Amino acid sequence: VDSTNAGRVLASDAAVFLKKSGLTDLVLGKIWDLADTDGKGILNKQEFFVALRLVACAQNGLDVSLSSLNLPVPPPRFTDTSSPLLLSGTASSDLPWAVKLEDKAKYDSIFDSLNPVNGLLSGDKVKPVLLNSKLPVDILGRVWELSDIDRDGMLDRDEFAVAMFLVYCALEKEPVPMSLPAALVPPSKRKPLSVPGAMPLIPSSTKESHQSLPPVGILAAKTPLTQ
Repeated sequence: VDSTNAGRVLASDAAVFLKKSGLTDLVLGKIWDLADTDGKGILNKQEFFVALRLVACAQNGLDVSLSSLNLPVPPPRFTDTSSPLLLSGTASSDLPWAVKLEDKAKYDSIFDSLNPVNGLLSGDKVKPVLLNSKLPVDILGRVWELSDIDRDGMLDRDEFAVAMFLVYCALEKEPVPMSLPAALVPPSKRKPLSVPGAMPLIPSSTKESHQSLPPVGILAAKTPLTQ
């Protein structure tokens, strides 16, 4: 939006961009008023970030207010072909995997140390590793849900890498997403898309039936681990 690198965005330019969020003018007006703190009609970088975060809050059903700024929300979505968060024109199968090669090697060595059977680890073998992170059980349950991509109650090498990636993100205080972003789906699990102009990285809601089930019994951590 700040194509000249001036360090600020004019109201007219920001309005054009923010409209691509799909929010109503009323909501966008409120977002602008909160972001443009001294009413000068321009936003500096920090104020623009506030506007983006408020857009994300509004898109995720949260209150558009300064008190929502600290809540964990996925990044805002803008319907624009040049937006980095939209893969229009590129199938998600072309998207580089978010798990870096050097990290994958590290996760693979942990995977191998857990004695996989036929290239798979059962929930019982993964559970101690997850619990070892000391993350809350509900977060670990979501990590398991997201990483068991084919829902077979086991993790293969790539799924285990996704689980480890999410655990490390959570340890860095990053929110664990409610659904797996396309960039995190391992290339081996990606389905070729039949529709042109692929799906956004951040699905707005997940209403799959399995969400009502408990997370595969893996994290019913009622028995303390003797480790």
